Amino acid sequence: MIVATAGHVDHGKTSLVQQLTGIDTDRLTEEKARGLTIDLGFAYTEADGETLGFIDVPGHIRFIHNMLAGVSIVDVALLVIAADDGPMPQTIEHLAILDLLGVNKVITVITKIDRVSEERIAAVQQEAQRILARTSLNRSTIVTASNETGEGIDAIKQQLVSASLVSTDRNENGYFRLAIDRSFNVKGSGTVVTGSVFAGETQVGEQLNLMPAGTTVRVRGLHRQNEQSQSTVAGDRCALNLSGNLSPEDIHRGDWITNSPLPPTRRLDALISVCLLYTSDAADEEDSVDLGGRRII
Repeated sequence: MIVATAGHVDHGKTSLVQQLTGIDTDRLTEEKARGLTIDLGFAYTEADGETLGFIDVPGHIRFIHNMLAGVSIVDVALLVIAADDGPMPQTIEHLAILDLLGVNKVITVITKIDRVSEERIAAVQQEAQRILARTSLNRSTIVTASNETGEGIDAIKQQLVSASLVSTDRNENGYFRLAIDRSFNVKGSGTVVTGSVFAGETQVGEQLNLMPAGTTVRVRGLHRQNEQSQSTVAGDRCALNLSGNLSPEDIHRGDWITNSPLPPTRRLDALISVCLLYTSDAADEEDSVDLGGRRII
């Protein structure tokens, strides 16, 4: 099962993933220096026999494009809200993105509860319920936790295990389609791409196409859910070791690996939804949340 974080900057997303997996997903030097997640981070853990794969996303508005890449295909999202700050602008924006992408399994985690009073925790829970009520995610479970003391972490793990037992419909019969979110070179192996499998399946030895360039590649090796495998199917996080006339510089985040014979196109059909996130003068004061001078309705 693939789990992504969401929420405002510095609300404890990376620390929460580290509590759940034991892995610090901030791998870049700049991330370490600034104490700020910039790019996507990845971690895996086993819980009650279930493999949970985590995608940790940035909370800063400057890196919203990286956040979008991380949550494009997930089974569950952890919407993280700090108890001292409460819902903030990127909390709302990330929530809107999850809603628009159709991520219908969300666990809302109120973090940093060791820093505030019980009354403050209750108030933030009410604020969270209010903003969730405006979306299709209004049935989200709300849990409280502290990344410092570990309180509530076991409850979150149990929620995730329960969610993993509920089957998620995936199109395993169509063309294989993997959305690339990272590419790099491994000495002695060559080019490796990682991403989430949207549909279909592939296996070691199969020829695929890098799109939109149209370059033919072959799968030399494969890891799924951080373990070596011979095949991967829709719903997996996987890494493909590719051979062919290409280098990591030829590959970009947002490219696709597929076995579809169809050519790339510049035309598409779109369903557009318009979300009103902020208003300066809320029509209904009792039905709004104040965020530093802006109100969410």
